[in-house]
Amino acid sequence: MDNFWDLSDGDDISKTGGQFESGGGTMQPIPNDTTCIAFIEEAKVDQDRGLNKYVSLRWSVLQPAEFKNRKVFQKIWCLDADPRKADSDKARDKAKRMLFAIDTNAGGRLVASGKLPNDQNLQTAFLNKQMQIKVMVYEMEGDKGKITGNWVAAVSPKGGATAPKATKAAPQADDDDTVPF
Repeated sequence: MDNFWDLSDGDDISKTGGQFESGGGTMQPIPNDTTCIAFIEEAKVDQDRGLNKYVSLRWSVLQPAEFKNRKVFQKIWCLDADPRKADSDKARDKAKRMLFAIDTNAGGRLVASGKLPNDQNLQTAFLNKQMQIKVMVYEMEGDKGKITGNWVAAVSPKGGATAPKATKAAPQADDDDTVPF
């Protein structure tokens, strides 16, 4: 290839124009109330469009085997108030408890430092640390219709992963309190 934009099949890339759809399928979320063994592969401070800051974690599932390598994203609103919550102090305290539990299971470095979380200390404390997470399903309306995904409802020390309970249905996102990220 002489030009980066040359395609391997010899087709003319300019036929693509300004639109492209990958044709990828949709992936169903991990079932509601599934306990997984996962590790944190990304930890950072992020912000929403309103510049409100939160801790962002990306978990990679190890067990159960059927969900291995699946990603679960978690927003922990412990830095700035979650703009969707009416009682921001109570919501922030709940988020701090979640972050404390994660840090405790990861060795307690973040809490021991007493410092405000930043990219560097989050990565040092959390990356590649395995623990047990309880995964739930959220459902909400988005720009292109119904959106479903997973959220982390609980963390605990690494233990065994379990399949979801067959009798529980996915929660419906009637209001902001049912999607705690």
